[in-house]
Amino acid sequence: MKDQNKAYLYAIIAVILWSTVASAMKLSLGYFDYLQLLFLAISCSLISLFFILVFQNKLKDVFQYERKAYLKSAVFGLVNPFLYYIVLFKAYSLLPAQEAQPLNYTWPIMMTLLSIPILGQKITVKNFVAIFISFIGVLVISTKGDILGFTFSNPFGALLGLLSAVIWALFWIYNIKDKRDEIGKLFLNFLFGMVYITIFLFVFSEFPKFSLKYFSAAAYVGFFEMGITFVIWSLALKKSTHTAKVSKFIYLVPFLSLIVIYFVLGETILVSTIAGLIFIVVGLIFDNINFSKLLMKVRGKKKIS
Repeated sequence: MKDQNKAYLYAIIAVILWSTVASAMKLSLGYFDYLQLLFLAISCSLISLFFILVFQNKLKDVFQYERKAYLKSAVFGLVNPFLYYIVLFKAYSLLPAQEAQPLNYTWPIMMTLLSIPILGQKITVKNFVAIFISFIGVLVISTKGDILGFTFSNPFGALLGLLSAVIWALFWIYNIKDKRDEIGKLFLNFLFGMVYITIFLFVFSEFPKFSLKYFSAAAYVGFFEMGITFVIWSLALKKSTHTAKVSKFIYLVPFLSLIVIYFVLGETILVSTIAGLIFIVVGLIFDNINFSKLLMKVRGKKKIS
């Protein structure tokens, strides 16, 4: 099989897996609180990343960095997985999955906005239009279509959903500048994140009680939201001749996720959710060229390959 065909295969597998995690999160949060879920998910993610590093014969490299690299991982681990997933899981605990998932999906738009103060990017008319279109979608979803009434189904939950997108965008901008091996630095981030969540768990919650069904759902989140799927997606990007050829598949995630949410969670998918999601994705597609340029600026390269 040619590398580009392999890239498409890896991308499709990653998209399918990511499309299922919103339902797994919501299912898990029916039994665990958001701190317990994060503790279990990080634990499973660490296990998967550990064995991936062993398989790649890169585990020893993780413990040969300079001291400042570990300090950087300590900071990054505080942002992701610790802070990011606390905010995201709390949003999922307050909102239907069909609302929380699209709100979190606005992170590329947040990245465009944050690039203005952080990277000195100038906002163009096209950027403004893309942002405007996407945020119309946010309002449609958050108000269940009652934009004029401006009545939010859960204002705090919607705010957390958008905040998770901001946190992820910030992490993206700073993490992509880190030239260490992707899997290695992710493992260290999660190792520090495990320390943080363990402290928080025992101070503000308690160790989760065992349930095979819900432990399996939490493990699924850890393996396929945080760990293995990231590696599969990285393989898709590496095998592809151009990242744009596979990155377009990511737009399928929220729509496929709605299908899974309907069948697994039994949520009635609202017309306002579908309409709002279309607005968000149209805005993301419209802003896609700017997003590619932004990645080039962050990476310090002339082209994406």
